[in-house]
Amino acid sequence: MIRRQFLTGAAAAALAAPARAADSFEITRTEAEWRARLSDLEYRVMRQEGTERAFTSPLNDEKRPGLFLCKGCDLPLYDAATKFDSGTGWPSFWTARPGAVGTRPDRTLWMVRTEVHCRRCGSHLGHIFDDGPPPTGKRHCINGASLAFRPANGT
Repeated sequence: MIRRQFLTGAAAAALAAPARAADSFEITRTEAEWRARLSDLEYRVMRQEGTERAFTSPLNDEKRPGLFLCKGCDLPLYDAATKFDSGTGWPSFWTARPGAVGTRPDRTLWMVRTEVHCRRCGSHLGHIFDDGPPPTGKRHCINGASLAFRPANGT
C-alpha cells in the first residue's frame, strides 16, 4: 500500500506544472487579477500551462501580415512572416521576436520538452520542437489562446 501511494504521488508530481516565481517577471498580477483578465480557457493555458484542443484557434488560420501579441501583457511575440502551417492544429512559428520569449525545460509527461513563455509576464505559450522549417529548424507550437493578433497597417 505504501508503494502504491508513493507511485501515485510521484506520478501526480510529474504531471503537475512547475511553480513559477511570480516576482521574476516584469509584469505580475494576483491570481484574482489574472482570472478577471482572462477567459477560463486562457487562464488554464496561460497560468496553469494547459493546452487548447488542436484546430480550435482561429489564429491557426490567420495569414495576414502583422504581429502576434501575448494575451497577458500585449508584448509582441511573433511576426506573421515567421508563421507556417505545421499541420499540427496550433499556430506555429520558426522563431520569436528578439528578446520576446523565455524558455525552460518542461519535464511533464515523462519526457523533457522546451516550454516557451512570455518573457515579460511569464504566461505559458506552448513548446518548441526541433522539427520546424529552415532557417532555424525550430517549431514554436503556440496555443492560440495565449495570443492576440494585430494586423499590419489595419489590414
